[in-house]
Amino acid sequence: MTKKEILEKLKESIVNFDVEGIQKACKDALLSGISPYEAVMGGMAKGMEEVGKRYEAREYFLPELIIAGEVMKEGMKVLEPHLKTGEVKPIGKVVIGTVKGDIHDIGKNVVATLLRAAGFDVVDLGVDVSAERFVNVAREHKPDIVALSALLTSTMPEMELVIDALRKAKVRSKVKVIIGGASITAEYAKMIGADAGVREAFEGVNVCKAWRSGK
Repeated sequence: MTKKEILEKLKESIVNFDVEGIQKACKDALLSGISPYEAVMGGMAKGMEEVGKRYEAREYFLPELIIAGEVMKEGMKVLEPHLKTGEVKPIGKVVIGTVKGDIHDIGKNVVATLLRAAGFDVVDLGVDVSAERFVNVAREHKPDIVALSALLTSTMPEMELVIDALRKAKVRSKVKVIIGGASITAEYAKMIGADAGVREAFEGVNVCKAWRSGK
């Protein structure tokens, strides 16, 4: 197979949820001398972009997003041992988590996967994350973006507590804050002091990419 064909197979394996296909294509890429970085960005990331387009066109739905993310993870298992330190230069670092009191993680996991596919270094704190933990991790990792997720309307106020905690810790001015969830609006984001508020995973990733590209 040619380099072009292998990269296309990587893309199509993501789009078609083909776990065996992605694993074989990743091995073929390595054997053909394609760098792991190019396999990720020129193949699998293109597949996630296509999945995103189909999601926005309502051809794919949330289950397909989750499955595509899992297929990409299987491909990364093959490539990661071969990634050289410094080969992949992240476009930015994101600390992400579901706020305290909320244990929903599907949307957050999709966003984290898409951010990694887009070239971000992602620190995923999981669910039920306190404001104090967000602050401590932000101090430690010095991210460009802090992403807060909440599905329940009852836990949305926790987002404001996190932002206040970041401000008191003198971290807020050093990061962009994006909030996401089914009930989030741009107006609510502005009200609590976030830089952006989104409902859709791909919208959130596009906002983060725009911030890092300066657009």
